[in-house]
Amino acid sequence: MAKTPSMVALLGLLAVAGYQHRDKLGELLNGMGNQPGDPADRRSDKGGFGDILGGLGGLLGGAAGGNVLTGGLGDLVDQFRQTGRGAKADSWVNQGANDPVDASDLEQTLGEDMIAELVAKTGLSREDLLKRLSETLPDAVNQMTPDGRLPAAG
Repeated sequence: MAKTPSMVALLGLLAVAGYQHRDKLGELLNGMGNQPGDPADRRSDKGGFGDILGGLGGLLGGAAGGNVLTGGLGDLVDQFRQTGRGAKADSWVNQGANDPVDASDLEQTLGEDMIAELVAKTGLSREDLLKRLSETLPDAVNQMTPDGRLPAAG
């Protein structure tokens, strides 16, 4: 099961900052594909959430935040498709109702290695990580794909 740094970064961001700042995460994700310029420019007008993103530099691996998250989104949706859960992920991308995701779906899709890495990088317990991802992932993917398609990476 392939895990990319981009996918780890996206999931870590959603588990930590996304859960705690769901309203501001929506603002960030909605603007990600629509605003030109440096990701730092976009962070600066988001207030406290920009500070949180800045603090996740190690998780993002020093790459441009928008490109990392966009690439991670594509990798994540592909991972759901490869494990037989494509319809669930596609419901988040496509316009319409978002299917829920539970801890079991996440465990089987992400695999033990990725979950262990996310636990180590976020400092969350396994249970909290899976709970937070199950609560934030469908809406976050939906907000990153307002036109019903994955954004172009790069």
